[in-house]
Amino acid sequence: MPIPSLPKLNSLPNNLPIEGAVRIELAEGIPIFTASSFVLARIEKLIAKQQDSALSPEEEQELDGYEEIDDYLSFVNRTMRNIALNEIPQAS
Repeated sequence: MPIPSLPKLNSLPNNLPIEGAVRIELAEGIPIFTASSFVLARIEKLIAKQQDSALSPEEEQELDGYEEIDDYLSFVNRTMRNIALNEIPQAS
């Protein structure tokens, strides 16, 4: 089974911490990548602000960047899960 090619990320949000931005958890032995609690809190803050008033252009760009990263991580997680589910045990 061919592995799908990864989508290209054009940039990362300026506020994204280089370390501690992604958390790795195991689900049925498969690593699942999610945003860290720090990043999730920042996203929630931006969304709350967006509901009350307009975000600045920089904040809009930051929120868009987080959405792109979330889409990317979702793609990676789906791909890894599909690979794991389709693996055929090798005969000894």
